[in-house]
Amino acid sequence: MAGTAELRQLLRGGPFHLALRAALAARGLPLHRVQHRLAARGIKVGVTSLSYWQQGARRPRHAESLRAVTALEEILELPDGALLRLLAAPGPGRGPARPTARPYRALVSVGAAVEQLLAAMELPSDGGLHSLGHHERVRIGAQGEMRTRESQQIVRAHRDGVDRYLAIHHGDPGCDTSRMEVAAYENCRTGRIRTHREAGVVVAELLFDARLRRGDTYVFGYGIEDGTGARSGEYVRGFSYAGGQYMLQVRFDEAALPVRCRRFARTGPQAPRTGLADLTPSGRHRAVHLVEQSVRRGILGIAWDWD
Repeated sequence: MAGTAELRQLLRGGPFHLALRAALAARGLPLHRVQHRLAARGIKVGVTSLSYWQQGARRPRHAESLRAVTALEEILELPDGALLRLLAAPGPGRGPARPTARPYRALVSVGAAVEQLLAAMELPSDGGLHSLGHHERVRIGAQGEMRTRESQQIVRAHRDGVDRYLAIHHGDPGCDTSRMEVAAYENCRTGRIRTHREAGVVVAELLFDARLRRGDTYVFGYGIEDGTGARSGEYVRGFSYAGGQYMLQVRFDEAALPVRCRRFARTGPQAPRTGLADLTPSGRHRAVHLVEQSVRRGILGIAWDWD
């Protein structure tokens, strides 16, 4: 049995997903090798499910899953019942502290590409965080292209062990994901970055300086340099969870000023725009903004028309 102090403590008190993660790390086994060893015992469990278990996004419940947990105790050289016992305790994220989320497919047109990248990174779609406050600034370049976006966020963890945020960027038509850059500004650092060239999607890990417990809050900032796509006509943000304040500001280059700007909302990527309201750019700063004090699940954005 791997004998780190952290692992011993987690096996005594849990939670299950952190104990499983620590045992995997102590043995140095990647999830695909664990899956192969389970398959050799006649147990079929996908890599995505194993990832969800160690992230706390799901817990083993069905008979085949519980059989897999018993086999994991042997594979990871743990005492008999060490993991199964933890499953009898209340799981993280159960109760009112965890809000209800919407999947990426219900929020953005490239949701399937996003979920594909997350699965390849062995990450659950629920990152374990929901937003309390999000200030976002977008800059449009001289050719009407989206140059940069900067985010300052306050988040709260709704399960134990969260140590990263997944930043998702969708470029405009014609964009080149290989030329986009992700920068960590404060209280985080960049981790893995994966791209889906056909969909124009970048998924980046922003690693925190601390591991959060459920209920903890965290403040961090990051930015994405783009400037590779065609002329932009809107910027949208999808919200998996309700609640929290959101501020979006779009600033235009003096050489590319729109003739009309409007804020809008949508329930989904194919749904009609609702809540339309004209926005007037300030003369000196050439910027428009929206503020939503308590967001609803769905989409918020600003659209603009060119001459």
